[in-house]
Amino acid sequence: MAGGFLGKTLAAVSLSVALASVTVKYLGGCSVAAYRNSLSSCRFHVNSNMMSGFNGIKHSHNKARTSPYPGSKVQRSQVPNDKVGWFVEWRDYNPVEYTAVSVLAGPRWADPQISESNFSPKFNEKDGQVERKSQNGLYEVENGRPRNPAGRTGLVGRGLLGRWGPNHAADPIITRWKRDRSGNKITHPISGKNILQFVAIKRKDCGEWAIPGGMVDPGEKISATLKREFGEEALNSLQKSSAEKRELQDKLHRLFSQEHLVIYKGYVDDPRNTDNAWMETEAVNYHDETGEIMDNLTLEAGDDAGKVKWMDISDKLKLYASHAQFIKLVAEKRDAHWSEDSETGCPG
Repeated sequence: MAGGFLGKTLAAVSLSVALASVTVKYLGGCSVAAYRNSLSSCRFHVNSNMMSGFNGIKHSHNKARTSPYPGSKVQRSQVPNDKVGWFVEWRDYNPVEYTAVSVLAGPRWADPQISESNFSPKFNEKDGQVERKSQNGLYEVENGRPRNPAGRTGLVGRGLLGRWGPNHAADPIITRWKRDRSGNKITHPISGKNILQFVAIKRKDCGEWAIPGGMVDPGEKISATLKREFGEEALNSLQKSSAEKRELQDKLHRLFSQEHLVIYKGYVDDPRNTDNAWMETEAVNYHDETGEIMDNLTLEAGDDAGKVKWMDISDKLKLYASHAQFIKLVAEKRDAHWSEDSETGCPG
């Protein structure tokens, strides 16, 4: 859903974005200027059905084509699987134009319209305090508008997203082992592996359970976003007194200063995505091995969260956007229970 790597990127992996058709994987070796001048001058690799990541997991480009568009009655133009990839010529493609009123109102977190004369964004670059580089490499800009690297979505404009191009987020995945009353780890009766739990919030906007993450503010470091978002959504830090906030920050510092795993960096198949604006995230796992740190933190939903709770990790999870894929990776890295099936190598 930005920023540099966090700590030791022992598990820096990238989920693939499976495109149901064909997209382009950037292999490096060309400048932004060269990219803008001629796509043919850069080294690209055409890959069938997916934009490959380091771990080879395929990630479907489906939620970005669903209707109605979140928070509206807007219906996307239908995009069949074989027409998702931009390399496929589709002269009759007629996407719906939509940018939410809340975005057009010009809040501080949103760009102006491309047509405004005083707006000259520097795509594929760090544009002042705004990060317009993608985690997945260079993206194409056509008629002044950035183009979704994962393919067509049936909708142009920005929808609910503030930035043209990548909108960077950070997702802190806080985990602990599930334990019995005696403090012993609980193992799953079928897989025989220890059960891992993570802090989940129920989003107010759509009612789905999710990782308590959020958008990276301009100029903000990813590490700061991860801590801030967890505090706001899972601990209701915005409503605390000054003294309570200081105490909370001390406890959060202990949690977020320990060893961690960068689980994923890159494009997210999100229902808010459009042809010109899309979500990217950095998902990071902070694990409380003994449970002592989180025992001293009381979960309390705040900000965009309606509810918050510890949730057992398994393949039965139904989560927002691509969050279940991130959680699956955490379970694999921690050698925790995920599925009752004997073979868990292929994602569902």
